[in-house]
Amino acid sequence: MRRLLTALSVTLLLVLNTLILIGPLLLIALGKFALPGRALKAASSRGVMWVAETWAELNKLIFACLLPTAWDIRGGGELRRDTSYLVISNHQSWVDIPALVQAFNRKTPYFKFFLKQQLIWVPLLGLAFWALDYPFMKRYSKALLAKHPELKGQDLAITKRACEKFRELPVTVVNYLEGTRFTPVKHAQQQSPYRYLLKPKAGGVAFVLAALGEQLDAVLDVTLVYPGRQIPGFWALISGQVPRVIVDIRTRPLDPALWQGDYENDGEFRQQVQDWVSQLWREKDARIAQLRDEARVEAREPVEAQGLAGK
Repeated sequence: MRRLLTALSVTLLLVLNTLILIGPLLLIALGKFALPGRALKAASSRGVMWVAETWAELNKLIFACLLPTAWDIRGGGELRRDTSYLVISNHQSWVDIPALVQAFNRKTPYFKFFLKQQLIWVPLLGLAFWALDYPFMKRYSKALLAKHPELKGQDLAITKRACEKFRELPVTVVNYLEGTRFTPVKHAQQQSPYRYLLKPKAGGVAFVLAALGEQLDAVLDVTLVYPGRQIPGFWALISGQVPRVIVDIRTRPLDPALWQGDYENDGEFRQQVQDWVSQLWREKDARIAQLRDEARVEAREPVEAQGLAGK
């Protein structure tokens, strides 16, 4: 019963926060289309970002007041709001997004996610995603592309158009290289060579780098770890069943060679990007193992200390 009451309270406050701020956000967003001149349009975009950051800060306050979750954020002390970043993270759960908000909101420019096109129809949130200029991606299966080759390359065109909007202001672009949330079933089906990760897809990050590389100042290599046996879902979070989340941030320089090439048509350049992604993923897999081992040791130490104290 306590978990249910906690979840209902958190949900109610999250919904109220969204309902209160969605109106101002959409009203300011209209200025991007109605106001004359680039300066006024940019001011409107900054206003939309400010409302979104306020919404995120209030959500953080709700979590802090009602949930026992400890957000163990490591690194990121040098983050700035006047520069652009590419965030590369492993992806396990809907809890990943609140974790990124905890780590980066009002420390970096507001997030830009690449979303599935179907999400534009989600009540309220779809409108908010539109107002925030989140790019909606339409994914095509290999079978469909074989029947309709004219669709090939449309994702790249969408990415480039979306990134054009990002050139006016600093931005934090989030890219999940796995393309989907990690599950043991998917891991087994892929026969992934990594212990805690699915196989990465280099194409998406290559498109972002091609469209936005000169604007990006660094890569924020984020490793998310949920200590325990199971990866928690969003219900577990809002019902108070997630005691701790580790957000490990490593700032990496971005080699200009990674965007100065043609990923689609230059095989040598494509291999260069894929090698960079593979090395990044090998290091991330090792980092997850290290963080999980540390968390297990920390979990045992209080028990051992209590046992010694009782002797």
